[in-house]
Amino acid sequence: MRISVLAARTMLTAFGALATVACSDHPLPTPPDAPSRSADVSEIGDPFSVGLKLVADGLTSPVAIVSANDGTGRLFIVDQVGLVRVLTSDGTLLPTPFLDLRSKIVPLSPGYDERGLLGLAFHPQYASNGRFFVYYSAPRRAGTAFNNLATFAEYHVSGDPNRADPASERVFLTLDDPQSNHNGGTIAFGPDGYLYMSIGDGGGANDCSPSAPPALRGTHVADWYHAFLCPDGQENGNGQDVEHNLFGNILRIDVNGPLPYGIPADNPFVGKPGLDEIYAYGFRNPYRFSFDMGGELGLLVGDAGQGRWEEVSQVVKGGNYGWNVKEGSHCFNATSSTQEPASCPSVVESGVRAGDRLIDPVIEYANAAQPGGLGVVVVGGVVYRGRNLPQLRGRYVFGDWSRSFTTPDGTLFAATPRGAGPWVIQELRITTSASGRIEHKVLGFGQDPQGEVYVGVTKNTGPTGSTGKVYKLVGPSGKEKKRK
Repeated sequence: MRISVLAARTMLTAFGALATVACSDHPLPTPPDAPSRSADVSEIGDPFSVGLKLVADGLTSPVAIVSANDGTGRLFIVDQVGLVRVLTSDGTLLPTPFLDLRSKIVPLSPGYDERGLLGLAFHPQYASNGRFFVYYSAPRRAGTAFNNLATFAEYHVSGDPNRADPASERVFLTLDDPQSNHNGGTIAFGPDGYLYMSIGDGGGANDCSPSAPPALRGTHVADWYHAFLCPDGQENGNGQDVEHNLFGNILRIDVNGPLPYGIPADNPFVGKPGLDEIYAYGFRNPYRFSFDMGGELGLLVGDAGQGRWEEVSQVVKGGNYGWNVKEGSHCFNATSSTQEPASCPSVVESGVRAGDRLIDPVIEYANAAQPGGLGVVVVGGVVYRGRNLPQLRGRYVFGDWSRSFTTPDGTLFAATPRGAGPWVIQELRITTSASGRIEHKVLGFGQDPQGEVYVGVTKNTGPTGSTGKVYKLVGPSGKEKKRK
């Protein structure tokens, strides 16, 4: 473990200015590398029936449901507007927030906004040390032209186990974010004890930016990238740029090391060209990711598509997941995002990352921009390891936000892993709904220590109102199995 150059710079600049310049002992299970495929999409199987049980309502935008794994049976609901709420083991949603960050986040647009309080992770030893971590969008720093300040901070619980200590905040990483969208948003501890964080490509269309300050722009990634350059006057390639900023990546850091954080010694770019914090790259907007609590399927990342394809990738250390050379397994052209080029590279052909393979997703489907598309945007989920739905055990449960931007019409799916080719996906038909659909927009998923799955939803397009709810997946009868 070591402190990165970026982290050291953070200490010297009081955490605020680092992004204007830049951007184990218990290893993770390593799934097989995804095979190289060409424009291969997931097979759609027959629908599968599940029930939903309401466990919390009156929320605004419940984007994540997180367990502290502290033996209390509580779940913590992350509301995008800046609140963390406690759901007790007996199903009571406490009226007083565990943490209230509304005064710290950027003012949100009620019509639609991807900013806010986005992520929450409890330290693996939370029961004894009371440490937890959040990711939120703060207002931009004074005197800058950015949109917001992506902020990663540590907090501690107070003497009341259902209340955090608001004065305990320690900001350990900030990124000057040029756009309001493509923020990523998940933070989670892996089985190796390190903290993983997902960050989008900086926003804007096509991973091109006409306005981002030069220090945040990607660089033209050598000759191999020439066919996919952005329009004149726009810089491109944060997803493929590992040297100049942290956008478009999954990061991995050691929060048990020297302040502000340490770097795992086996991170892929330690001692090589590239920023030490990066674990994997080539993402557009990796909004939701999770680790298979059973260990079998490793790290699964849902990455929002640009205009045609949605994807979920099985992510390995040092992997390049293609954006913006590819959208899913399909070639992508930033100058005309709806016109798929006839061919594109399958590996990085030159430059500091020459030889890196562009890894295709394990799940891919057409979105609503195409005839027969399944929805507007993928929402990454979790691998089911519970008892209520034994037929789903070992399968990946995820969703799509909505089949329409305006009408709340999200979809739940289950994907069955297979050794070669993309995973088969099935719609989960909701037996507890007259329409068989969830009739809300899907925002995020969570899992309790028993492996049961929860989903956060809302009726609204933006972070406003009180239509937000959390459901638990149960059997088709709408009832849970009693634990022995």
